[in-house]
Amino acid sequence: MRTPPSTTIASSRRTPLSRRDFLATASATTVAVSAVATTTATCGSLSARAAEPGGVVGPKVKIGLVGCGGRGRWITDLFYKHGGYEIAAVHDYYADRAATAGRQFNVADTAQFSGLDGFRRLLDRNLDAVVIQSPPYFHPQQAAEAVAAGKHVYLAKPVAVDVPGCQRVEESGRRATANQRVFVVDFQTRAHPAYQEVARWVLGGKIGRIVAVESNYQTSTMFQAMGSELAKAPEDPELRLRCWAIDRVLSGDVITEQNIHAQDVVTWMLNAAPLKAVGSGGLARGFGTCWDHFSVIYTFPNQILNTFSSKQVGSAYDDILCRVYGESGTADTHYFGKVWVKSKEDGYDGGELKNLYLDGAVANIATFHRSITTGDFSNPTVAPSVRSNLTTILGRTAAYAGGEVTWADMMRRAEVLEFPIQRLRA
Repeated sequence: MRTPPSTTIASSRRTPLSRRDFLATASATTVAVSAVATTTATCGSLSARAAEPGGVVGPKVKIGLVGCGGRGRWITDLFYKHGGYEIAAVHDYYADRAATAGRQFNVADTAQFSGLDGFRRLLDRNLDAVVIQSPPYFHPQQAAEAVAAGKHVYLAKPVAVDVPGCQRVEESGRRATANQRVFVVDFQTRAHPAYQEVARWVLGGKIGRIVAVESNYQTSTMFQAMGSELAKAPEDPELRLRCWAIDRVLSGDVITEQNIHAQDVVTWMLNAAPLKAVGSGGLARGFGTCWDHFSVIYTFPNQILNTFSSKQVGSAYDDILCRVYGESGTADTHYFGKVWVKSKEDGYDGGELKNLYLDGAVANIATFHRSITTGDFSNPTVAPSVRSNLTTILGRTAAYAGGEVTWADMMRRAEVLEFPIQRLRA
């Protein structure tokens, strides 16, 4: 397999759980959230009190934020505005980021943690749940330890950067259910009614037998500031951690870290994982180790082809879409844009989505609270999130190889991405 320069891949048979002994994280829109009805609390530490901003009256869920970068602080603000949560602790590898989040959410200095071991100190607190917004490389370990500590888990996508990591998250989801804990993966599309209705049409056969799928994730050049920063010392692990979004090991590359939004919709609409993929791609923008464009053709069961392309370079065109072609109709979804289905006899107009990034997160936060307070531990988001995550890894592996890779071969090889965490401070 041809591997991009600077990517370290180790056999899982040699070091299957080499991240077991460490943890690290790195890392405005406002809304009023509708009231969520709550019933008997399922976590003994929940305390009933009136909500402040969102109008929710009932148990307050005490949460700890893991990963205090821009996304972490943004989504934690949405947790606060929901009204059913208390932000009780924060953690980031970098003390300055933890302190910034602590000030923003009035978290006591004694509940602000940093360094590799800070995550475990956060887990020792009297918390009901953890909100994990760290770089994807750390998600499997952090989620596993949070479940083992008896916490509910709200996990950012992607769930992992490699096959063993995906398998570990899947196992953590099963353990959460067995231990009566909630585990939610934050995909925005699956939380939106318009996307849900399109899925009902497609999966219900209303556009006929599916013959082909098209998916895209196109953006302009991103992360230039990170590129300039990383250029100062590209092998410095602390700097790599700070610039994780352009580091293929920490992020899983753009096809996994960002393009997963498009592929999650594909696997949802087909209700299947691909059998194989052939791909290519490269890096044109001149900074970081993540590729900035991919082209992959996936083969799904029943010989359904999914033509996928992405870019994170250039300008003038941005879109995230999934288009499903059936024998008697077409479904078309856009992350920012119109969502619709048309068939020979009928159609569905979901309208134009203005801000799914926000609306989906708000819906997931409400679902998380409702699931905790009503005792719904079915955790339906875990399995499809693992499936779409593995789908992006298959595409990435095929593109790196410049050829065809089967799902079975990817799972058998179970390659591990490694980061030099031994060079980070405890």
